[in-house]
Amino acid sequence: MAEKKFVFIITHSYDNPDKVAGALQLATNMRALDIPLDFFLMDKGALLAKKGFAETLTWQAKDEFSPVADLMKTLIEDFDVKFYICASCVKHYELDRVERIPNSEPKPGAFLADMLREREGLTF
Repeated sequence: MAEKKFVFIITHSYDNPDKVAGALQLATNMRALDIPLDFFLMDKGALLAKKGFAETLTWQAKDEFSPVADLMKTLIEDFDVKFYICASCVKHYELDRVERIPNSEPKPGAFLADMLREREGLTF
């Protein structure tokens, strides 16, 4: 049986930090089980690629999930997960003018479409 792979499509950030934290927590648990996955950040989710932005998401519901910044750090440093950023969103949010998180790279929507040929997409 072929190994199942996933792409987490994140479309939120400051507008719904609990949804983001839930997605990152699930991804961390999946990577701990060696399940292959990467992220595609689009719409407001693209802001997560800005270095230091995740640390500003401090208004999560108390004791629900680990902080977004901690989860992202674990995914990047411990599991080498990639965070692809919608190329149009990079321009819209001026992410080409700021330092971005490690393991992040702008990609066009066609890249996501191609990923979805081989992976199951989970949208948050």
